[in-house]
Amino acid sequence: MVRAWPVRGRFLEDFVVGDHYEHWPGRTVTEADNIQFSLLTMNRHPLHCDANFAAASEFGKPLVNSGLTIAIVLGMTVDDVSLNAIANLGWKDVVLSAPVFPGDTIYARSDVTGVRHSRSRPGQGIVTTRTEGFKQCGTVFMTFHRSCLVPQRVDVPTA
Repeated sequence: MVRAWPVRGRFLEDFVVGDHYEHWPGRTVTEADNIQFSLLTMNRHPLHCDANFAAASEFGKPLVNSGLTIAIVLGMTVDDVSLNAIANLGWKDVVLSAPVFPGDTIYARSDVTGVRHSRSRPGQGIVTTRTEGFKQCGTVFMTFHRSCLVPQRVDVPTA
């Protein structure tokens, strides 16, 4: 017996400029997340992994690695934006506007800013979104624009 998986996520024709997505659930970033990600990615900056060093900084405590925050915020968008994407095409205008600390819970929301058919890949198109990452207190700590290649709903098997 062949199991047919349910079709999930959006296809090109499901996106409309102006659509707004509140990505859920949020994610509380732990000290362990921060240290493991920082060391895994070879980012040995002491603000991320040396509490004594960070205590003497202007922040007074360790900062969450911005690479981790962008990875989490991007991951939060997948169900709503890119679950069916063929490829990410790029990010631009990444702005880090506030610090994130271990113990903060981060959330994300996105607005669709562009939808167009691909000129070189029939049956596919480019979806562009603007995403904000914000903390539990409402402070926006990150914004970015992202483009991804998304297929049309053509020849997609249904469950």
